[in-house]
Amino acid sequence: MDNHHVSLPLEREHEEGDARRGLLIAGLIVAMLFAALDNTIVGTAMPRIVGELGGLEVMTWLTTAYMLTSTTIVPIAGKLADLLGRKAVYVTGLLVFIIGSALCGTSQTIYQLIGYRALQGIGGGVMMPMAMIIVGDMFTGAQRAKWQGVFGALFGLSSIVGPQIGGWIVDSLNWRWVFYINLPVGILATILISLGLKSHRAKGPVKIDIPGMITMIIGVVSLLLALTFGGKDYPWSSWQILSLFALSVVFLIAFAVIETKASEPIFPLFLFKNKTFALLNGIGFLMSLGMFGAIMFVPLFMQGIIGISAAASGTVMTPMMITMILTSIVGGRFVRKIGVRTQIIIGMACMAIGFWLLSTMSIHTGKLTAMSYMCVLGVGIGLVMPTVTIALQESFPKSELGVVTSSSQFFRQIGGTFGMTILGAIMNQRSTDLLTQQMVPLLQKLPPQAHGMVEQFESLIQTNPQGVYSLLLNPDAMQKIPAAMLQRVVPILKSTLVDSLHSVFLYGLVFVLLGAFLSPLLNSIKLSDKKEKSVS
Repeated sequence: MDNHHVSLPLEREHEEGDARRGLLIAGLIVAMLFAALDNTIVGTAMPRIVGELGGLEVMTWLTTAYMLTSTTIVPIAGKLADLLGRKAVYVTGLLVFIIGSALCGTSQTIYQLIGYRALQGIGGGVMMPMAMIIVGDMFTGAQRAKWQGVFGALFGLSSIVGPQIGGWIVDSLNWRWVFYINLPVGILATILISLGLKSHRAKGPVKIDIPGMITMIIGVVSLLLALTFGGKDYPWSSWQILSLFALSVVFLIAFAVIETKASEPIFPLFLFKNKTFALLNGIGFLMSLGMFGAIMFVPLFMQGIIGISAAASGTVMTPMMITMILTSIVGGRFVRKIGVRTQIIIGMACMAIGFWLLSTMSIHTGKLTAMSYMCVLGVGIGLVMPTVTIALQESFPKSELGVVTSSSQFFRQIGGTFGMTILGAIMNQRSTDLLTQQMVPLLQKLPPQAHGMVEQFESLIQTNPQGVYSLLLNPDAMQKIPAAMLQRVVPILKSTLVDSLHSVFLYGLVFVLLGAFLSPLLNSIKLSDKKEKSVS
């Protein structure tokens, strides 16, 4: 009889735990999907936003402001989650994102919208790593592999459906609803996560590393601004870019010094002494360096060389994202059988093959061929991306789970920014050299009355060679050029664009190969079946 009375409360507690976990998983899925969708939806609405609010010259700040705050807050959110508990940090991030979204929808000027996007980015930067941290808390190592593959797939799904949803909202309602749509979804996610996630109170006084936070924010933001605007808005040798790099170096050195003395460092530098931590984040960084290069330049190839529309060039990316989604889910189950190290090696090898295939594309490459090459790349990304996070979580105690999980997200985002900057600079330099050799001699043979246009072209070749290729993307502009000249100019533009993109893909291949060479150095990492006692 006593045993029966004891078992009833235990069964009730078990049922309540299952119900709480179900609510939490539903909340995580809703929160991750609407945060991931936001960026792709906003990109679709930008022309309408600028059309109403003006500010074409600062339009890029709508993306840059969000990127700066969301990237910088990631490691801070991870550490605060370890100190203050998951629920307090996650719900705060959700509320900041919701408030930021509401304010974005009320913007009356482009500058207001940029400021509110920065606030929204703080919330988004908290939400992204928190989901992975909580998955790490909830499940055993073997279960994490499956669930993180599913959650990682949500990001890929958002990139496919986001532009369609954004286009429908803008056409059916207006651009403000791109932000207002976040409110009901965000409130639902907040309620589900608040009900499903247990509260956690820190034992004893909590010491937050304020000096470390301040120096890291200034150092990282300065670095990201220099990488974002260098070679585009300002020359690399300009005082603006050099000052930003100098500011970044000074504050990151100060950050490193502060972290060695802080009792609770916001980003413990001693983690880099751990071989597994250094290798996994190095692989994630190098993977993102190459990956973002491909994502950024393949549509340019399809529009400029194959001649398909901007909308159709986006469909070239869809097979890669679908392949990445499927491989993330399948890889989450497969990793337990073949091991973390083997799966990462296979994934990096697939990415390397994908980049090599991209570097073989020519003016005769068809859409289906390009899609198949992107699928190979998607297989590699899907195998590696969730596995890096799982391996980090398996290699450290629960007390450091927030920091190590957010570090994976942080280094991937920094790697993506470096990748777009480095590969963009390679593209520009190669294009300038080729156009100077092949296009300028042709332009100089034109009659004197075309002298003004020749000077304009030569200036553009030196300052913004990608702007020259925009001619291939603009049928209206091409119609204004005499047919005889067009027959001579277009083949040169296409051949130089192909050669420039070959250089980009080959450098991307180099970055991926560096990551592949790091992969065999990983220790054997086994996925545990040990359950965590609670979700904090």
